Amino acid sequence: MKKFILSVGLTAALATPATACDLCAIYSASQARGDIGKGLFFGMAEQFTHFGTLQVDGHRVHNEVGQYLDSSVSQAFVGYNFNDRVGLQLNVPVIYRSFKRPEGFEIDRGTESGVGDVSLIGHFQVYRRQTKRFTFSWSILGGVKFPTGSTDRLKEELNEVEVPGAPESGIHGHDLTLGSGSVDGIVGTGIFLRSHRFFLTAGAQYTIRSKGDLDYRFADDLTWLGGPGYFVVLKDEYTIALALNVSGEHKERDRFRGERAEDTGVTAVYLGPQISFTWKDKLSAEVGVDLPVSIDNTALQSIPDYRVRAGLTWHF
Repeated sequence: MKKFILSVGLTAALATPATACDLCAIYSASQARGDIGKGLFFGMAEQFTHFGTLQVDGHRVHNEVGQYLDSSVSQAFVGYNFNDRVGLQLNVPVIYRSFKRPEGFEIDRGTESGVGDVSLIGHFQVYRRQTKRFTFSWSILGGVKFPTGSTDRLKEELNEVEVPGAPESGIHGHDLTLGSGSVDGIVGTGIFLRSHRFFLTAGAQYTIRSKGDLDYRFADDLTWLGGPGYFVVLKDEYTIALALNVSGEHKERDRFRGERAEDTGVTAVYLGPQISFTWKDKLSAEVGVDLPVSIDNTALQSIPDYRVRAGLTWHF
């Protein structure tokens, strides 16, 4: 199952000293994102990824039949902050994938859609310090992913056969499946550092996998992101921020019936721009694009050409 994290970014301009109003705006922006502030919040996030390039062991190869995978993951989430430090969030992904791939000497076109694996995540803000010119916060998270998504596509792993002379597919059942069929653990941490209008974000998340349906076990997955940003506008009513982040993922090969699935390992690094907007302490919105800088994979896989992300959060 192809899974890559969201990255953020864009370029920064010259900083100017923050004022007392800037501090109010930064505090309101944190509340709008649901980072702090007691109460309920909900939102939607979307990530579209186009896989149109083939690689074998990190080297690009000719895509002779034009195979591709377009993956759209729309995620609805609702959360509640019990206070400024502790909160809980439920994530419900809805997935739509369309693809074209070779199947022997024929071409297979199709779609796959439905609810993915639901997750419940708790977060705790370990430390926070904020003044007019400086902010530092450190948070940790932990949760559980439940096997709510269909694993019907994993059945393809049972009868994959290579036809001599026919093009090989880089899109398999583990790429198309909506769920893993396993109960998995999630742990992570993140920091936010601001000096005047400049800021820096950094975060990492580790998914601890268990064995799922059909004796298939997805490999543990490490994802990370981080990079600099700048508040272009800091007003009581709204803020606008630009950032440039590096993001990435490392995953070893999955296991199927005790054997390694050779075409599942990946180490990827992305760079891309993001623009964020907040209104008062209520609304937060963002949009970004991620472009691959380096992707090292095992065996033959289809890899991303680009990703487009968007998100919207409303905090009551």
